[in-house]
Order: sequence, then structure tokens, then C-alpha cells
Amino acid sequence: MLKPLGDRIVIELVEEEQTTASGIVLPDSAKEKPQEGKVVAVGTGRVTDNGEKVALEVAQGDRVIYSKFAGTEVKYEGNEYLILRESDVLAVIQ
Repeated sequence: MLKPLGDRIVIELVEEEQTTASGIVLPDSAKEKPQEGKVVAVGTGRVTDNGEKVALEVAQGDRVIYSKFAGTEVKYEGNEYLILRESDVLAVIQ
């Protein structure tokens, strides 16, 4: 499994629905990039300027919403993931 470093987290992308509420099927080109995902791994935390380590606020298993163009997309063992900094996370879905 991927193990992120520092204040980075690994997110598994959540697929959006393939059809609209009225039943229209959307082609791949018309879909927006997802902004929601499930946290599958977290780093050890960020290090402040004075050397203290601050724990991350998100945990493995959380569903989060993140910035639209944040992070780096990676493909690992056939699955697509997004690696981003915790500061790019906008909210945790409860």
C-alpha cells in the first residue's frame, strides 16, 4: 500500500453517478473531475518551523471534499489515487 510522507494523505476517488436525475447518461467527456474521496492512508504529520510535529486532523476512512485542482493523481495496482497535502482538504463529510 502507499504510505504518504509528512502532511500528505492518499485519497481513493469516489466515482460520480453516470446518469442525471432525469435519466440522461453522461459521457466521460461531460463529467467533472470528482472532488470527493475516501482517505486510505495518512502521513505522520507536518513539522512546524520550530521542529514540533503536528498530527493530522483527517484519519484513515474519512470521506473528504478537496480543492478541485489539488494533488497528484497516481495509479497503483490498478486503482486510481490522489496524493495531496492536508491543507488541500476543505471538509470532512460526517
